[in-house]
Amino acid sequence: MALQWLILSYVVAAEVAIVIILTLPYPMLLKKRIVSLISLILQPAASIVAFAGFQLLDLYWKNEHRLMCSSEVCTATERDRYEKSIYKAQRNVVMCAAGILLYWCIFRICKYNKDLERLEELEKRYKAE
Repeated sequence: MALQWLILSYVVAAEVAIVIILTLPYPMLLKKRIVSLISLILQPAASIVAFAGFQLLDLYWKNEHRLMCSSEVCTATERDRYEKSIYKAQRNVVMCAAGILLYWCIFRICKYNKDLERLEELEKRYKAE
């Protein structure tokens, strides 16, 4: 059960590293190569959006069908276990949202850089005429 969260945490960490790499100032030639490499990775990596969305739905379903432990009948151990599961679920929701948001940021940064490159080529063509 924890394997999916381990995979998602590694993917989110990789996305953070990619965002940092994309936003650092580099020489133009190196920047173009980095953006083209990451753009090739983006299409297969789109599955993270579906995976994180499915995990969010799973968390929602589990939250709706979770046994409540707020009465006097619950022992301290049961109450602690309930609170720990709530904290884990909240952490996992943040991780899923971060995975989706970081993928979108990477996509938009790459698109912005490609548009910028296209406009520079267009400007060079107009100056040459």
